[in-house]
Amino acid sequence: MSDTLDLLVIGAGACGLAGAIAAHDAGGSVAILEGRDRPGGNSALSTGSIPGAGSKYQRAAGIEDSPERMVADLIGVAGQHDADDLTAMIAAECGPLCEWLIDGLGARMELITAYRHIGHSVERLHAPRSRRGQDLVDDLLRFVADRDIPIAVGNKAEALMVEAGAVVGAIVNGEEVRARKVLLATNGFAADPALVARYCPEIAAAEYFGAPGSTGDAVRWGESLGAALGNMAAYQGYAAVAYPQGQLLSWTTLEKGGILVSETGQRFGNEDLGYSGYAAHVMKQGPFAWAIYDARIHDVAMAEEEYAEMSAMGAIAWADTPEALAQKLGLGADGLSDSVAHYNAAAQGDADDAFGRSKFALAPLQAPFAGVKVKPGLFHTQGGLLVDAQARVRKAGGGIIPNLFAGGGAAAGISGRAGALGYASGNGLITALVLGRRAGITAMEDIKAGA
Repeated sequence: MSDTLDLLVIGAGACGLAGAIAAHDAGGSVAILEGRDRPGGNSALSTGSIPGAGSKYQRAAGIEDSPERMVADLIGVAGQHDADDLTAMIAAECGPLCEWLIDGLGARMELITAYRHIGHSVERLHAPRSRRGQDLVDDLLRFVADRDIPIAVGNKAEALMVEAGAVVGAIVNGEEVRARKVLLATNGFAADPALVARYCPEIAAAEYFGAPGSTGDAVRWGESLGAALGNMAAYQGYAAVAYPQGQLLSWTTLEKGGILVSETGQRFGNEDLGYSGYAAHVMKQGPFAWAIYDARIHDVAMAEEEYAEMSAMGAIAWADTPEALAQKLGLGADGLSDSVAHYNAAAQGDADDAFGRSKFALAPLQAPFAGVKVKPGLFHTQGGLLVDAQARVRKAGGGIIPNLFAGGGAAAGISGRAGALGYASGNGLITALVLGRRAGITAMEDIKAGA
């Protein structure tokens, strides 16, 4: 490629696609590299849920929210961490981001009012009706195609090009692709067992269920350039992947009143910790767990396409009593009967929950009962390159690396310093889309200003 691009985007997930669209619409020449044979990455595997504090769609639904409330929610879940300065910026920009996606670009998304999910005190998640990230990715790809932005799939960047300390492009298939600015949108390092063992040892033994392209390229390249890293021990787990189907059991089943039990039929913790934070607890009690809920909760979850597909695949066992359900699932009948009885007593206010759960939603559980065999998994890492509020990559000793931007899993997220408890629903996509869009805008502002 003889001409120098304004922005070279490495990675075609939500972060890279949003960054490319934003830069193009600001007048830039843009191209996207994707190392795998299809775009999407972890964004395509998500539920497509994006927090949007104070969006016009919340106001229309009569929901009072604000960036300040979202900041309080996020800090309440994640505590203080290495990327604290991004929390307020992301909270402020996520509402306008949702409006940009839906009204500005035409994404097929809507405000979710049926649930909040972990980390949010009000209904602020916006998602495709299908609750599939692939639909969001397909929309973004359509917007990229409408703009004739080239995407080169199956073309993995091998290294960054650096001249006088500034990034000036990348090496692809042994050839130089020169660019005034580069956006790293390669996701995290969850697909690299060595890096996971180094930074996130508590989840290293879990099966990885994310996209195969999350191999830590951004971390390695950044380290070689003296970039600052942050929140490297933080990750997003998922406590309930249906087995052997391999699909996510919607956390709606637990949030609306379901429980998780071990092979003995006994509960082992507080499901209120959420799908990410609870993953390590599931790992500690054994390789599998079983989600127990009822037909009313099932009916709510059936609005989600992936759950409906999982149901059609025969993942759910049904019975009229806990004892009969235990027999079908191969669980301890006495243990499950006692677990349901004690849990229902707490849900009815007749006793304190043994594990401190305080949110019971549709519980107490009632016949007919549903059960799904699940296992915990690792979905993506939340640590990466520290970036400033403009998505520019920071140097470990201060300042920034000229011309280099990062977002999504390639950048340090806002989910705490370590572990999975700091992950609030949508944190992955919001750092991808907000930082990707911000990188595209800033890159063009810098170019126009001669920087």
